Amino acid sequence: MTKAFLVGRVVDGTGAPPRQDCAVVTEGDRIVTVGAQAEVAIPPGAEVISAPQATLIPGLIDLHVHLAYSGAAQRDRFRTDVVSLSYAQMALRAAGYAAATLRAGFTTLRDVHAPGGAIIDLGRAIRARQIAGPTIHACGVGLSVTGGHMDQPGWGDHVQLDGVTCACDGPRAFRRGVRQQVKRGADLIKINACVSSLLDPNHPYRQEMTDEELSAACDEAHVLERHVAAHTSGGPGLTAAVRAGVDTIEHGHWLDRETADLMAERGTILVPTLLVNERNFDFPREELGGSKEQWRWLEQSRDAKWLSLEIARQAGVKIGCGTDAGYMIPHGEMNARELELLVQGGLSEVEAIRSATRIGAERLGINAGEIAAGRTADLVLVDGDPVADIKVLQQQHLLRVFKAGTEVPREGEAA
Repeated sequence: MTKAFLVGRVVDGTGAPPRQDCAVVTEGDRIVTVGAQAEVAIPPGAEVISAPQATLIPGLIDLHVHLAYSGAAQRDRFRTDVVSLSYAQMALRAAGYAAATLRAGFTTLRDVHAPGGAIIDLGRAIRARQIAGPTIHACGVGLSVTGGHMDQPGWGDHVQLDGVTCACDGPRAFRRGVRQQVKRGADLIKINACVSSLLDPNHPYRQEMTDEELSAACDEAHVLERHVAAHTSGGPGLTAAVRAGVDTIEHGHWLDRETADLMAERGTILVPTLLVNERNFDFPREELGGSKEQWRWLEQSRDAKWLSLEIARQAGVKIGCGTDAGYMIPHGEMNARELELLVQGGLSEVEAIRSATRIGAERLGINAGEIAAGRTADLVLVDGDPVADIKVLQQQHLLRVFKAGTEVPREGEAA
């Protein structure tokens, strides 16, 4: 089916200024023509979508989600879900979360940890067109040292969990962990380089993996043609992760200028996940619980992330858009808030859209994220101007979403 979008403006995802009074023609799942309305011939029989007040942007990309989890504010829900849901149930529930995120304009998601291969299998089902949903790139289970960030203690001695974590100790074990996840079908590898520390407020981070473990994991992943995302907080562990060759730094609460320069030099992307930090402060402290030391860390990291984002921008580091949806953040209804926060942190509206489109597509190696001839027709038609007000992307009733050229039904509409 051929479609012709006649729109007031196009923000193409490259970072270029908006183009006014544009025509974009798609055929099947591809964009075939982009140009001024006066210069583009509309093919006979094309479905014409005339929206002179609207803006056409590429489908959005969230580089940091957890579809296996509900996004509930209560942190103990994570453990409850793990022991009360089978992995098949997790995948089926996640299909609903993925669909909600697609309706919100996010046509591609990168899932960075889920038990049992549940989201790997969900992504496969979507690619095979067995179910509808966004494109999903999934890492499987994140690799962590024994007792580390993604192998947390606190279970009863009698409890045994299969496929929830992948604990690795030593370079050889991390190489094996990478191979295990790739064998399971992982599109990327997630590691946990450094974590938060509550011991010393002047050093609120500690390195979790050794330099040798970091290098082994990155080397093995790259040999197997997978990119590496690293959970980080800051300090020497963050720097060691960049030096070892990770491809994206997740969170990066405390980023120094030297490390930012190294990231810019190597093309390492920062995914700052501003929303998850801000989300903690949407609730009263009594509702979330936590010790005085934990709250002090949350407040410190909240302030630090704005500074880290500015340091990264000044150094020329590429900024990717990721929310951490699934961890205290419900899927779909809040993802676009990350773009608002990127603008609050100093990016222009066009730069924030680029972070959530072209930069994500480049990292994932997909033919989307840009409105140009030959690209996949993942598109969002916005009844408004996100360059004038980025928050318009959070108003789902103002969005029409197209995945590979086909319009996504709104909630409650028949497919």
